[in-house]
Amino acid sequence: MTARPQDIDQILQTWAYTPGAISARKLRTDSGREVVQMRIEMGVLQMEVDGRPDGTHPEGAATYLDYLIQQNAASDGPLVLSEEQCVELDCEFVQYYHRRMCWLALRDFGLAVVDADHTLAMMDFAAAHSPDSQWTLGHEQYRPFVLFHRTQAAALTALERTGADSAIEEINRGLQQLRGIFREAEAEEQFDADEQVAQLVRLKEWLREEYHVGQTLEEQLAEAVAAEQYERAAQLRDQIARRSDYKHA
Repeated sequence: MTARPQDIDQILQTWAYTPGAISARKLRTDSGREVVQMRIEMGVLQMEVDGRPDGTHPEGAATYLDYLIQQNAASDGPLVLSEEQCVELDCEFVQYYHRRMCWLALRDFGLAVVDADHTLAMMDFAAAHSPDSQWTLGHEQYRPFVLFHRTQAAALTALERTGADSAIEEINRGLQQLRGIFREAEAEEQFDADEQVAQLVRLKEWLREEYHVGQTLEEQLAEAVAAEQYERAAQLRDQIARRSDYKHA
């Protein structure tokens, strides 16, 4: 006898969908496995918390990106993505986008950084092995958005783990990378007016005020190098190196 299909009415009735909001939760299944769920308009997305969000291992690899990297390494020349490979890579982009949004909503910022890094690595691979410029542009247009999320999440992770100074330095690094994207697009004059840039600047200003942070070590180093104060720059580099060793001890 065929098992009766299970409906999800109870889940949908007890977990309302809110338009314009990311509704996410983390829970354990009956088997004890931890998963993350996102409420969408007509249902629920369920994703694994580790590895690829759908829990599959494409061609035996951890992710489809890992599989493509293996294929490229094994090929005689640079890999050019086929139409089928483009479709599969696009699917992985979407999966990691949904899970990244869940981590941000749940304030699991360290996991948001991990998933953002995977997406940026996919973008790098797509740009290097794309079959045409339009397909590349379809992904590259979202690079600032992903980097914005990554910078936010990295800053808030650093705030939790090592303090406001490190959080501000994460924002500075993210802003520098974003400026590079604008420069490559020959749109640097639009950088300061960009809303995502403005949000990161506001977060940095809030951190300075809330935690009474002056210039960070890296900001002092940049100022010393610009002023050609090389002895002070060397001292600051030593302080930064010692702090890094302490963090990883």
